[in-house]
Amino acid sequence: MRFVTPTRTLALLVLISGSATAQNAVPMQSKPLDPANLDRSVSACTDFYQFANGGWVNSHPVPPAYSTWGSFAELSENNQSNLLTILRKVSASGDKQANADLRKLATYYSSCMDSATTESAGYQPIQPALARAAAISNRAQLEAEVARLHSQGISAVFGFGSQQDAKNSSQVIAGIRQGGLSLPDREYYLNPDKSYADIRANYTDHVAKMFQLVGESQAQATADAQRVIGLETALAKPARTRVELRDPNRNYNKMTAAELAQLAPRFNWPRFFTGEGRADISTINVQNPDFLKAVDSLMATVPLEDWKAYLRWKILDTAAPSLSSAFVNEDFRFSSILSGAKEQLPRDKRCARATDQGLRDALGQAYVSQFFTPQAKSRALEMVNNLQSVFRDRLQTRAWMGDSTKAMASAKLTAFNKKIGYPDKWRDYTTLTIKPGAFYNNALAVREYERKRDLAKIGQPLDRAEWGMTPPTVNAYYSPTYNEIVFPAGILQPPFFDPNADDAVNYGGMGAVIGHEMTHGFDDQGAQFDAQGNLRNWWTASDLDKFKQGTGLVASQFDSYSVLDSVHVNGRLTLGENLADLGGLSISYAALEKALAEKGRPPLIDGFTPEQRFFLAWAQIWRSNTTPARQRVLINTDPHAPARWRTNGPLSNMPEFAAAFGCKSGDPMVRADSVRPVIW
Repeated sequence: MRFVTPTRTLALLVLISGSATAQNAVPMQSKPLDPANLDRSVSACTDFYQFANGGWVNSHPVPPAYSTWGSFAELSENNQSNLLTILRKVSASGDKQANADLRKLATYYSSCMDSATTESAGYQPIQPALARAAAISNRAQLEAEVARLHSQGISAVFGFGSQQDAKNSSQVIAGIRQGGLSLPDREYYLNPDKSYADIRANYTDHVAKMFQLVGESQAQATADAQRVIGLETALAKPARTRVELRDPNRNYNKMTAAELAQLAPRFNWPRFFTGEGRADISTINVQNPDFLKAVDSLMATVPLEDWKAYLRWKILDTAAPSLSSAFVNEDFRFSSILSGAKEQLPRDKRCARATDQGLRDALGQAYVSQFFTPQAKSRALEMVNNLQSVFRDRLQTRAWMGDSTKAMASAKLTAFNKKIGYPDKWRDYTTLTIKPGAFYNNALAVREYERKRDLAKIGQPLDRAEWGMTPPTVNAYYSPTYNEIVFPAGILQPPFFDPNADDAVNYGGMGAVIGHEMTHGFDDQGAQFDAQGNLRNWWTASDLDKFKQGTGLVASQFDSYSVLDSVHVNGRLTLGENLADLGGLSISYAALEKALAEKGRPPLIDGFTPEQRFFLAWAQIWRSNTTPARQRVLINTDPHAPARWRTNGPLSNMPEFAAAFGCKSGDPMVRADSVRPVIW
């Protein structure tokens, strides 16, 4: 459900489809909807999130090693246990006859778990890189070092890599993005409020402590930390806000290498591209030209000592989780200020996550072979096709749309590429060497492998078989440039989908998630891309105006929701997800009513009708507890609204919800017709 960039937009849905419980997986719960999770002291028409989840929220505090806890975290823990089962088995077997990928998995995970080697190595694995950055004596060496770090997967100063051409979706070009920051968002550098100032002070102290761990004196470390935050603040100033980055047309600034040189003339781009192994790059998209102009000036005018401190920090910050406990502990200490987590995850869980992220397809292939059945994939695809059919029928009933726009929307819906469970083609790790020894070296090898793989795509036709998530991931996404909906195996389990549950629960969970991802193709961002994934307006002027009127109502609605103190939801930042939630629920509810008409109405379960259970299933997906520190970060950076408002917001716009629970005009869960959007 989240959008990243329109060139490879991952609209992750945090929700999603499912199918038969994964083979050998631990069941998430014994009852699809447990009445003990309810809070009957609150009316469903006053605060449905509290009514549906209050009992669970009160009895499930955030565990010390987490910043948030809910349905997603619970299922993720289940999947992590399955990954650990795989990794422990392959590591313990020592089977020389196992295939190459399994042997690499065993070596990678074992090196991560080898605390003795990691402790004895200290920061030796990064000493050469730190020394190289410290020895920079001129601008040419500075530019060469930036390129070197990029080749190692460290995006210093700006982001650079392959991206789909948003207006020629079958091709892959080079792209330069704003970046270079270490804190979560530009606001953390620029906002004068005390809460941000306190974080900046903590961050500066953290950088200084890390520099001391690699041998700097306290005075030198403090000075270098000030250089780092000064430079990162300078990079934050020209960066666009996250709301501004949601405009795909503004992010599309395709130019030749010669035009790039005119935009940022003092930076030696041929040297950078050559350092990346792609001297042949001739076409580049620049996400934010103003940012790049600022970088060009900073690279030429900021003292070299500042840049040297910054580059050493980027090396150190990237490496910290892979180094000895002194670095890991200090890294966690600062991260806990942003997350609110009180203790670290156990080493085996951290190593399982690192292996999932690093050797993604090797572990993913092992995961689906043990924990995801062909029947599960078939069942999920069946439900996706069902929801697609309902959505197609529903398009024809949208009175605010003209016939030509309906035809284009229907063609786009029909063209959706549907990916279920896992990729049809796995990555080839033949060129990746994983060796026993310090884990940092293996983590670096993986980053360099992924970097070469990414840059090799530039200038090539798009590979539409590629996935943006690993198979065990508890999430889903829509990509507007690929025009695809993707549901990894990891989320195709209870509570999102339960083969033993009634239709109402599965449509309120998996169905609403499928509908959510489909609706992303027609939210405020997705609606700007056509059936082939090209950034192109396919709307009539009148229909587009009506669409924007409806989306404006949703943005204003969520702007009014308060989260912490005087902090409000950002209705524009979360607009795409809120539209997808409303559309997904509406589509899935229509599918449930169709199923009930065909099969007949079942008896009440725990005193609830099918319609009521549908909405309860939706609410339970979003049940969660989050630390205040983490919530403050999310409200600035997350395109999803907080859980309470993801539940209550779309439901308050649905007459079907009001009818199901007997809510009346004037109840908090019933929005007036004058401000109620009717879109998908």
